[in-house]
Amino acid sequence: MENRKKVAFYTLGCKLNFSETSTIARSFEQEGFDRVDFEEVADIYVINTCSVTENADKQFKQIVKKAQKKNQKAFVAAVGCYAQLKPEQLAQVDGVDLVLGATEKFKITDYINDLSKNDMGEVHSCEISEADFYVGSYSIGDRTRAFLKVQDGCDYKCTYCTIPLARGISRSDTMDNVLKNAAEISAKDIKEIVLTGVNVGDYGKGEFGNKKHEHTFLELVQALDKVQGIERLRISSIEPNLLKNETIDFVAQSRSFVPHFHIPLQSGCDDILKKMKRRYLTDLYTERVTRIKQVMPDCCIGVDVIVGFPGETDEKFLETYNFLTQLDISYLHVFTYSERDNTEAIDMADVVPINIRNKRSKMLRGLSVKKRRAFYESQLGKEKTVLFESENKQGYIHGFTENYVKVKTPWDPALVNTLHQIELTTIDQDGIVRFNFL
Repeated sequence: MENRKKVAFYTLGCKLNFSETSTIARSFEQEGFDRVDFEEVADIYVINTCSVTENADKQFKQIVKKAQKKNQKAFVAAVGCYAQLKPEQLAQVDGVDLVLGATEKFKITDYINDLSKNDMGEVHSCEISEADFYVGSYSIGDRTRAFLKVQDGCDYKCTYCTIPLARGISRSDTMDNVLKNAAEISAKDIKEIVLTGVNVGDYGKGEFGNKKHEHTFLELVQALDKVQGIERLRISSIEPNLLKNETIDFVAQSRSFVPHFHIPLQSGCDDILKKMKRRYLTDLYTERVTRIKQVMPDCCIGVDVIVGFPGETDEKFLETYNFLTQLDISYLHVFTYSERDNTEAIDMADVVPINIRNKRSKMLRGLSVKKRRAFYESQLGKEKTVLFESENKQGYIHGFTENYVKVKTPWDPALVNTLHQIELTTIDQDGIVRFNFL
């Protein structure tokens, strides 16, 4: 009997990439491959790349080396955003055999006829203008929650961002297909679904290949709230200008949507926001946070911030720092600005030196620790519901409450993927919350 070939995957970047890796993995399984962990010996290693930060570019080479250490003869394929933006560059990395762009990655099994190593990586990458069709995706089997892709691409023109170049125009899954995928996920006893996309608040645009909105993001949220069997729904990240009051108010009283929003800010200085070509100013951002806290006082609010953008003087950085200090938010994701080819920002004057970028990044990370601690302290003594994860971390099992407070208790495999009512009691030295079962 013929030995089944083994395939392993490594995902860089965002939740959207995780959902797509999972979908690509299922296509391999349908073709008779066995999926194994990336740490194991495989015949094919597929690396789903990211282009958001400079660091992700560097990581790629390390991951290729890692795969080759496991199996020198293994076939190595690169897919994803970096593969679309810099296909020739990736193809030249020693050990890479195949590079697939934005539209080709979902047909990867069609390109793998022969698993012999190539002297030079073979490239199949369309013009990004051709990335105008939609491929639905969701991740299962990797963790206790599923990432459900509802939208892809972006029509915004932020001056620092390569995502529109890597993923194409804004387009959406059909409402029927999203609901079908959600039902499939819930049938697998997965307790939480995280909605993901490049610009999820733009949902409905390009739903049937046309540019107008067939449905709104609010209508999507309302329809998903009715899907039976899903305990929790979480919105991964949504632009402040697209997070409408109606959506906030619906989440506040919904059956399954949890009180947790992740809202990109990028800068707390209006001058910098304008240079970035963001579609809001700080007043609107403050309004959104205020509205959320009015209707959901315990809501967790996460914020993306970029430091060191061209023209960010000490005074303008302090505007951002002070704006975030007074804002009622729960944690920050801090990104150090890095120059990206083919963006407007790369040609801007008043470049911030790297050492100053790093210093500012450290300051905001410190602020994030304080914000998270203050948020956790505000939740002590309250009753919440926790969903336990599947990993044993140094003898402890971790989980998250509906409003994204991280908790831990001694490892018990019976708790994996179960929901429990708890009372939050203390914060330990690691900044994680202990609790009592109710």
